[in-house]
Amino acid sequence: MTPLEKLKTWLATYSGYDILLNFHVDFTDQIPSTGGVFPSGLVEVERHRDITGTTSVTNQYNFGLYYVFEKSPGDDIGAAINADWIMDFQEWVQEQSVTGQAPVFGDVPNAEKITAQNGVLYDASDQGTATYLVQLSVQFKKKYEGSNKWLT
Repeated sequence: MTPLEKLKTWLATYSGYDILLNFHVDFTDQIPSTGGVFPSGLVEVERHRDITGTTSVTNQYNFGLYYVFEKSPGDDIGAAINADWIMDFQEWVQEQSVTGQAPVFGDVPNAEKITAQNGVLYDASDQGTATYLVQLSVQFKKKYEGSNKWLT
């Protein structure tokens, strides 16, 4: 399973996911109850080689999660419901990560950390929809066995 498939499968286990009719990759439209995940690639955060030649690399995947919900202009009740959903989702991600229920992406499961942060209203239309953005990051370690030629 690719990292993106792993992520999408896991996100679908969120209890609030049921309000989403469609969840796309690299795409979302202005239809209420849809969403999209926009991967922005892999970032190498840190690299360390030990005396045995094993290299440990801390990597991070970054994603933008976009959710389109109904929200009429000036509708404070709808806006509050949408904001509550976003905050609940972020807390769920944190709980899943802390309790070890989130998927594993690397070679050191207890060193993994998944965060969902900066949930924000991204765009609102006069047609009664609002798009929210949540930044999702997956930090994990990979180990690579190598030679210790650098010691000679």
